[in-house]
Amino acid sequence: MKKVFRSVFLLAIAASLFMMSACSNNEKETDASNEHKNTKTEIIFWHAMAGATQEAMEDLVKEFNESQDKIVVKPEFQGSYEELLTKYRTVGGTKNAPAIIQVFEVGTKYMIDSGYIEPIQKFIDEDQYDLSQLEENILQYYRVDDQLYSMPFNASTPVMLYNKEAFTEAGLDTENPPATFHEVKETAKKLTKKKGDATERFGFSMLTYGWFFEELVATQGGLYVNEDNGRTGDATKAVFNGEEGLRVFQWLNEMNKAGSFGNFGSNWDDIRAAFQTGKTAMYMDSSAGVANTIETAPFEVGVAFIPHADDQERNGVIIGGASLWMSKGITEKKQQAAYEFMKYIAKPESQAKWHVRTGYFAINPAAYEEKLVQDMYKKIPQLQVTVEQLQATKPSVATQGALIAVFPESRQQIVTALEDLYQGKDPQEALNEAAEGTDRAIKQVNRTKK
Repeated sequence: MKKVFRSVFLLAIAASLFMMSACSNNEKETDASNEHKNTKTEIIFWHAMAGATQEAMEDLVKEFNESQDKIVVKPEFQGSYEELLTKYRTVGGTKNAPAIIQVFEVGTKYMIDSGYIEPIQKFIDEDQYDLSQLEENILQYYRVDDQLYSMPFNASTPVMLYNKEAFTEAGLDTENPPATFHEVKETAKKLTKKKGDATERFGFSMLTYGWFFEELVATQGGLYVNEDNGRTGDATKAVFNGEEGLRVFQWLNEMNKAGSFGNFGSNWDDIRAAFQTGKTAMYMDSSAGVANTIETAPFEVGVAFIPHADDQERNGVIIGGASLWMSKGITEKKQQAAYEFMKYIAKPESQAKWHVRTGYFAINPAAYEEKLVQDMYKKIPQLQVTVEQLQATKPSVATQGALIAVFPESRQQIVTALEDLYQGKDPQEALNEAAEGTDRAIKQVNRTKK
């Protein structure tokens, strides 16, 4: 009986040990499983994309997340570019900062000076990433002192759109749009239609927006601020009120006085609606808006390079849009994850999808050879003009674009100057006042920086 009891006792101990071992193994397996799950690095991506562009961007993020099992990117909409930057100022440089921040091009100087960001060049050098595969005329804006500070993302430039039906009606060559200030002025006269004292159709229009003024100055080789457009040192003075800027204001003033210029304000939707409804025959728009206008206009739309001053060689355009910045203060693991995402969206396949769905340029020119893009060009050949203008741009400090921390404030000064111009103010006086306002803002930020 004792032997039986002893045997039962030993069996119970063995069973108990077996169960403990099994539980231990299960716990190890669970821990291992949890450990595997925890290897995914989650990073936050603050952006300002809305509508169709937000959908396209989120699809790119989803594709990246599904392409590997180590990183999860979480996009978070933060409102307009201005609203996003204001929010970032409150968390920049802390562990609570998002890993990736989308900032418009005129926020570049602020971001560099903020101390909140890690230049992307550091990771490019460590990875020996070949930057020559990306579009040089886009990279040059975000490159300062041979350092690439951010990865270009949504890039655009201005182009001139024109109503081919109106050209035919006025006896103009639809395949030979005006290229210079004088040609635009003369063509605008012929395109303008009046009925009594009312103007049914203006020949030319331009949004009351500083970006277009900057571009028209740069394509003449003119600078916006001193210190080589703020590229070789901190700018201290605006120079856009020189001869290049004056040519732009005089040109607009002459058309306005002649009644061939239509002022539709500073809202993108308003000027686009004016073109679509035949109230203006030519206007300047962003390359990112071209495809939608072509597809929705009730007439055939032509696309041309932006005009340049008659006695000046065409230099090209400055890149607009936004780029992706990496936060400092977050873990190295999150920084590396952010870099991997930036590399992914720069691939030709990703850029082809982005270009086709949004109209923004492909930062990787190889994307233009993708079937997706070639098929779109067969359908809308005018889109190639936007790419041709960008690639024909001559690299210089003028087309590289100005660097000032107070660019949004300066653009508002230009808006006020344009509004005053259309109300009859002398072109030089309006420009000088905008320059003085910009100088005050620059002086204030430079004093604060010191």
